[in-house]
Amino acid sequence: MTTSSSLRPRLFVSLSTSIPLLSALLAFAPFASPAARAATPTIAASAPNARPLAVGDLAPDARVRTSDGTELSLAAVLAEKPTVLVFYRGGWCPYCNRQLAELAAFEARFLELGLQIVALSTDAPAGLAPTAAKDKVAYRLLSDRAMSAASAYGVAFRVDAATVEKYRGFKIDLAPIPGEPDARWLPVPTVWVIGRDRVIRFVASDPDFKVRLPAAQLLEAARQALAAPAK
Repeated sequence: MTTSSSLRPRLFVSLSTSIPLLSALLAFAPFASPAARAATPTIAASAPNARPLAVGDLAPDARVRTSDGTELSLAAVLAEKPTVLVFYRGGWCPYCNRQLAELAAFEARFLELGLQIVALSTDAPAGLAPTAAKDKVAYRLLSDRAMSAASAYGVAFRVDAATVEKYRGFKIDLAPIPGEPDARWLPVPTVWVIGRDRVIRFVASDPDFKVRLPAAQLLEAARQALAAPAK
């Protein structure tokens, strides 16, 4: 794996096979192993410092919640079928809404590949249904308000105080960091393709929250990643 910080947008993508359409955007970053994450702090100081789990890593379990507040094992959800797992910021984010709606429009094509789409955010359970209705989403939206999944997957980061206050001015109160009621966190928007064996086959992540991988490119990446042997 090579490392580059000169390409913009800094889209970290790990592929089991190459995709010509994406090749001009590819940059890679070093990742800590899941075992190392368990022994070290799991919230980054900023979005660029986050290190999402990489291809070949085993997707960890985490406790998340449905729209009615029911607690779920994320590992059990992933065991149902190969999964496109999406971390988005929240239903208040227009870039997230655009991404969720586009994925909804492509959902039938992902289902044809045998993939389910599951999306997690910082939203409280009560906020999931309104987002699903607004973006015409039929796939599962889950709440990771407690930062359990985002921490385990390496995408949680600490939001600086000035940004927290700016969002409060828009009546957006970000999720508190567990154990730090005055601090706030967000996930770096990230998408993984994960096999039923929970091995990660593809990851695309960018610390710039305005940058999202188009659904058509994600579909092709998923097609190639599932066709290739797991690493």
